[in-house]
Amino acid sequence: MSTFPESLHPVRGGFVLVDPDSGQPIKTIPFQYNPDTLTRTLQPQGIGNEPGDRLEALRLKGPPHESFKFDAEFDATEAPERYPDGLYPVLSALELSIYPTSGQLREEDRLAAEGKIEIAPVEAPLTVLVLGPKRVVPVRITEFSITEEMFDTALNPIRAKVSVGVRVLTVDDLGHRHKGGLLYLTYHQQKERFATSVNHSVTELGVPGI
Repeated sequence: MSTFPESLHPVRGGFVLVDPDSGQPIKTIPFQYNPDTLTRTLQPQGIGNEPGDRLEALRLKGPPHESFKFDAEFDATEAPERYPDGLYPVLSALELSIYPTSGQLREEDRLAAEGKIEIAPVEAPLTVLVLGPKRVVPVRITEFSITEEMFDTALNPIRAKVSVGVRVLTVDDLGHRHKGGLLYLTYHQQKERFATSVNHSVTELGVPGI
């Protein structure tokens, strides 16, 4: 787990759940400790897989499929008085980001009892992964596992590690005018701004030109 002296006031990562209609934050779930490591995987879309496919070799159909994997650690052992229920609240908040609400489940049961089928389920809140001001990314959680490592006398978990895998949602998934699509475009444009600072000559690679 990454810790810092209190005087540095480090930025903490976390998740923000956003109302898909208004675009307003519903709930913010900060990480207690920032991840020590982060694995990012990018899979290009549309590059031809077959040798000699001249029409497709250099074509990109859209943004790459990007995924993140990391561990978030939580610890209530140092200040147990602040955690009367242990880590249940923060763990539950994280878990419920991938649950329909109990109200939605009851409504589905009511419709089923009436012989009706819900054609379009209610849209869930948009999950946004925040890893500093330069990385605010709409995501869908694809993997989620919790290792509870220590408990208090009431068996409340007081130390836990949450392993998370997410897939970045792009304008292909959400559209250009959706709140998540706008966040993705900002994220994409931030990468483009960073990339402009890298400008070297091919001679630095030991060849006269390409």
